[in-house]
Amino acid sequence: MSEDLLAEAATQLPDKMYFRIGEASRLVGVPSYVLRFWETEFPAVCPRKSGRSHRLYRRKDVELFLQIKHLLYEKRFTIEGARQSLKSKPKSKPPARRASAANQPGLFGAPNGALNDIRKELGAILKLLK
Repeated sequence: MSEDLLAEAATQLPDKMYFRIGEASRLVGVPSYVLRFWETEFPAVCPRKSGRSHRLYRRKDVELFLQIKHLLYEKRFTIEGARQSLKSKPKSKPPARRASAANQPGLFGAPNGALNDIRKELGAILKLLK
């Protein structure tokens, strides 16, 4: 499974906040006892517990399981090698932000003509109300 296929598999996860261990094991393609073992070996995986003590994995946990599976099964890393590889991988970049308001002329920087006109009209209305 290449990096592209790994990213594609992560995008095909259902849009849910939490996954139970059975759902996560089906999505990752390994038995649930393997996921429980990986929890002990990879500290980044930390499921929440429901009121009934069921494991609840977040989307990022399932994505991490997919990466771990890729490293262990496809690239044939040892547990320690996979742990080191995950530590050394750079964090994925956050989504690109929109340009800040300060960089957009006419918003909060230098006022444009329309804003000046509105400001003058509001000033005139304010004088009438006083």
